[in-house]
Parts: sequence; structure tokens; C-alpha cells
Amino acid sequence: MTAINPVTDLSKDGDIAVVTLNSPPVNALSANVRDGLFEAFRQAKEDASVKAIVLICEGRTFIAGADISEFGGQMKGASLFDVENGIEDSPKPVIAAIHGTALGGGLEVALCAHYRVAVPSAKCGLPEVNIGLLPGAGGTQRLPRIVGVEKALEMVTTGQHVPAKQCFEMGLVDELAPEGKLKETALAFARKCVAENKPLKKVRDNNAKLEAAKGHPEIFANFRKANARKFRGFLAPENNIKCIEAAVNSASFDEGLKAERKLFMELMMGEQSAAQRYAFFAERQANKIPDVPDDTRTIAIKKVGVIGAGTMGGGISMNFANAGIPVTIVEVKQDALDRGLKVVRGNYERSAKGGRFTMDDVEKRMGLLAGSLSLEDLKDCDLVIEAVFERMDIKKDVFARLDGIVKQGAILATNTSYLNVDEIASATKRPEYVIGLHFFSPANVMRLLEIVRGEKTSKEVVATAMKLAKTIGKVGVLVGVCPGFVGNRMLAQRTREANALVLEGAMPWDVDRVLYDFGFPMGPFAMGDLAGLDIGWVKEQSKSSTLRECLCEMDRRGQKTGAGFYDYDENRNAKPSPVTEKVIADFRAKQGINPRTISDDEILERCLYPMVNEGAKILEEKKAIRASDIDVVWLNGYGFPVYRGGPMYWGEKVGLQKILERMKSFQAQMGDAFKPSALLERLVAEDKKFSDIK
Repeated sequence: MTAINPVTDLSKDGDIAVVTLNSPPVNALSANVRDGLFEAFRQAKEDASVKAIVLICEGRTFIAGADISEFGGQMKGASLFDVENGIEDSPKPVIAAIHGTALGGGLEVALCAHYRVAVPSAKCGLPEVNIGLLPGAGGTQRLPRIVGVEKALEMVTTGQHVPAKQCFEMGLVDELAPEGKLKETALAFARKCVAENKPLKKVRDNNAKLEAAKGHPEIFANFRKANARKFRGFLAPENNIKCIEAAVNSASFDEGLKAERKLFMELMMGEQSAAQRYAFFAERQANKIPDVPDDTRTIAIKKVGVIGAGTMGGGISMNFANAGIPVTIVEVKQDALDRGLKVVRGNYERSAKGGRFTMDDVEKRMGLLAGSLSLEDLKDCDLVIEAVFERMDIKKDVFARLDGIVKQGAILATNTSYLNVDEIASATKRPEYVIGLHFFSPANVMRLLEIVRGEKTSKEVVATAMKLAKTIGKVGVLVGVCPGFVGNRMLAQRTREANALVLEGAMPWDVDRVLYDFGFPMGPFAMGDLAGLDIGWVKEQSKSSTLRECLCEMDRRGQKTGAGFYDYDENRNAKPSPVTEKVIADFRAKQGINPRTISDDEILERCLYPMVNEGAKILEEKKAIRASDIDVVWLNGYGFPVYRGGPMYWGEKVGLQKILERMKSFQAQMGDAFKPSALLERLVAEDKKFSDIK
């Protein structure tokens, strides 16, 4: 065996050269990896005794993509194009042996091999779209030549990881190897290539599937139309589509490659990809807790209890069942328990009908859920999550009772979205084992988990919660105790201003349109209609003191009643409501407000600048560890457009000085709700950014 460099070895098995990569954790295509591959293939090709070459990787995966930490820096060593050309132009058969994932640049490298062998558990994909990019080393030109145009369009615009069995069926993989037998199978395949003198198949030269799409522009038109809503606001999906079009319509592979490179650089140098790459790293950074080392002991979570079988309790329970962890769900009444379990089953069955898993899987997951009417049945749980009504007295009573039932060493968690976790913990004799686990609705779908660290919460409990978030497929972000924590505390700023803008002269659909055009999935008033305007509304206590109360009193409670801020047809399509206009006009008149014309710019500034300012206060109070954690909360829990990076990142791009000046102007006009945070003022004075805070 010859060590080419610290991450690459070249060895021989008879007349087969084996190029082995070992660059933990995921064999990313760093300068070291590229240099090692380039030199190893050069030596293997020059060795007259070598008849074929196998590329294989150590560790848990094949090459899982580019090293994006190098993006934007000066290129060092061999380029990816140099590596690919060295593989594709080899006069000896090259076989890529794939396990784990072959993603992005990793799949592009594999597509330059003449043949591909994979274990069934492997997955292949081109996920660059998720960081606002496209495969920039020929991936969009080779992929449609091997899997066809329609499948290539789907893969490059979704970034999906395609299982090896599907890859085999569509010709992306040439042979499946038994699990644990990848190297032996790849070597045998290489010997077969030599013995049978198999052709050196270059994907770039295979135009048959492109020819089938030539003269059919409707393929692209229909794909764009079908995905218009999903791709709204994003630049990368469209550039990926244009690349596949270039593959079909260009006179040669090299011409298509030029088009790909141009479109890649447009994205690479643009603001959207920079924001999406920032979001990628921010999510990983959120896992790092400065005072909780990686080797902190964690508590084994083998059984979970959930109190409440409503929408939240049922959704929370599904996360654990999905991860294979048994759950006991406790309710007060049998009918509520039965109803909750029925909803969970319905959710699972819909997923099975959609092909996400089998009906057998439905039964397996339901088999992990046990219902009970007694808190006593939670005594042997390792974690109990309370998801009851959002009232402090109720929550404290539940925790006091749990404290006397649940075994010592178990974690007691609250799903509160707003209340003081320390006060809840005070009802127990184990405050160090109490933590907030704030799931977002629908809890089985939303990725965010706000992990609320109480004053006395132990490091072991924090480490366990962060690890558990990964286990159940959530993005965990550690936050501190304050009203509304991070997400809802900032949301309250936007909600206040959205309502104020309507009183001053805007219409609900004006506010919603501006925020929708900014990139949110929907505006606050459309969201209110969707959730139900009567959430938290009590008829007997209603006094027409807000627009929401007025609408609820008219039985305009949102989509479920066919009317709220908007009117809805039988398909729940919204349209501006003359009834709501009159309600607003009457309410303004009663308040003595003379409406004025409000610009779109003012709507956006009034809704978003106070959020950025509140984020600064959160940092100042150390209720979030870093500004990027705040962004992760808003990207994963509130629909902030990922191509804008999150409110704090976006605020920096707008300019903190501009935000400060506008906040001072609004403060002078409308009062201290707009008072700038001390941190915002200090950063502007020192010409610093949120990202400079250590």
C-alpha cells in the first residue's frame, strides 16, 4: 500500500488498483482529497500491471459532497474538474464502490467512473439546491444522460437522496453488492470488466435519453408549472432546470458544461446562496453549547410519557414512536384519549397511503403507543413531557404530582410556548431535571424544537435534550427562560405591528401580501384564519375590544367557518372580504382613527425591524447563545425564508445603522415600543455586527 497523502492510499489486489479515501467525517472533497485522488489515479493509470481501478471510501460514507467551508476562498490544489477528467479519461475501467451517501460532488465523481457498484443501504443525490447552488462539475449534464430528463429535474430541484435500489432500477448504479461485501463485489466486478473487455462507458457520451426529450419544451414548462408554489422566491431551482434544458438543447456536452458553469457562478456569487450556506452552518453551530462539553454524560431515554392526547400531545408522541421509542400517553377522560389515538392513526395511515411507509409500519408505530388515564403509569418513564392547557396553575399542579410519581433521575419537560419554566420547576424537588421542550405545531411535522434551559437545569439534562432532538429528527436550539422564549417573543413584535398597521390604514391583505412577497409562506392574518381566530377567545368575556374579538363575535372564526379576516370558498381559497373592510372601518371610527395610506416599505419595516431589535435584546440578555441560533429558530419554526438567512442575518444585510435610524424615527412618531436595544446602539457605534458578538 502506498500513502499518496494523509487521506488517500493506493494499493493493489492482483491486477486491480484500489484507491482508498479516508477523510473523516464524510470524505468531503477538500483540497487534500482532490489532490489525493488526482495523484492516485495518475499513478494507477501509469502502472502497466494495473488492469482496472476501484475507488472506495473508508468510514461511514462514500464522498458526501464538496467541502463548502472552502467556498468563496482561494482554490488550492487540483480542481474537481481535474479529478473528474482524470477518472473519466482513464484507459482502464474505473469502478466507484458506494456506501453511505454519494452526494453532490461525490455523486459527480461517481458519475465520471465507468461503472458504479453500491450496497442497498447507500443513497445518491445532488442536494446543492438546498444551499442555493447547483452541481457545478458536470452533474446537471451527466445525470439526465443516465436517469432521463424527468427524473433528473426532480433530483436536482429537490436534492432528494435516492436509495440504491432505485438507483439500480434507473441505471445510475450498475450492480448491488450485499451489505458488508462492497469491496469484494467491486473487485469482482472490476475483474469481470477486464475478463469480458467491457467498454469504458462515459456517461457524457450517452445522448439517447437527451434525444428523447429534444423538441419537447413542454417537459420543462409542465415541470415549472407543477412546482411553481414550491419554488417561489428561490433562484436555485430555476437555474438547475435551465441546466437540464442546456443538456438537452446544447450541441455538445462541453457546451452544456459552459452553460452549467455560468449558471453556477450566478448562484455562487449571489445573496441567496450566501444566506443558505450561512443557514447550513448555523444549524450545525446550534448544537455547540459552550459550557456543555461533547463528552457530557447523557441520560438514556428508553421510554417516554406524554401528558395530553390533543393536537400537540399526539404530534409529540408520534416523534418518539417514529424513532422506535415507546410512549405512554395520559389523558383525563377515555373519549379524549380515544380521539387522540384515532387522530394519530389517521395521520400514519395518510402517510402510508402516500407511500412514505407501509401499513405494517403503521401498526408497528401504533404498537409503541399506549394510552392511560393514570399518571401512575408514567412512573418508569425516562422522560415525561407535559402538553396540557397553557395555564401556570394547571402546569404546576401536574409537575408537583409527577414529582411524587416518576422515578428519580428521569427528566420532566414542559411543552409550554410562553410560561416561566423556572416557576414550573419550583413545583418539584428536582428542578435540575426540569427543562422546556417547546415543540411547534404540527409537532410531528415542524422541525424546530426550542429547548428551554431553566436556572437550575443540569448540564446532563441539557446534553440529553440536544441529543434527543437529533434522535427524533428535530433541530434543537437551546434558549433561556423569558416570556415567549426566542421565537414567540419576537413574533409578538410582528403581531403588534401588523395589527397596528391595519388600524392605521392598511388592510389585512396588504400586510399579508408584503410578507408573502418577502418570502413567508403566508402573512399573519391568513395564518390566524388557518389556525382559528377563536384560539384563546372566550365568548362570555368578549367585549369587541379588538378586531379579532369583533370577527369571532360574528362567527367569523377563520377557514373552519368559511370566513375570518378573509372570505373563503368551498375549497378554502381566500379573497379579501368587504365584511371585514366594514368591520375595520367601524372599529377605526369608534377609536377616532383617521386612516392613512401606508406604503409597502413601511409595512415591511414595521413588521420586521422590531423583530431584529427584539433579537438584539435577547442576545443582550443572553437568552440565546448566538445570533445564528435566533436565525435557526425562525428558519425552522416560523417560515422565515431560508434564502434570506434569518432575521438577524437579514438585519445585517439591510444594515444595522439603517435599522437603528428607522427604529428611532418610529419611536419619535409612535412611542417606546420602538425603543432601540442598547446592544443595537452599541454595535452601530462600534461598527460591528451581531456575528461579532462572542
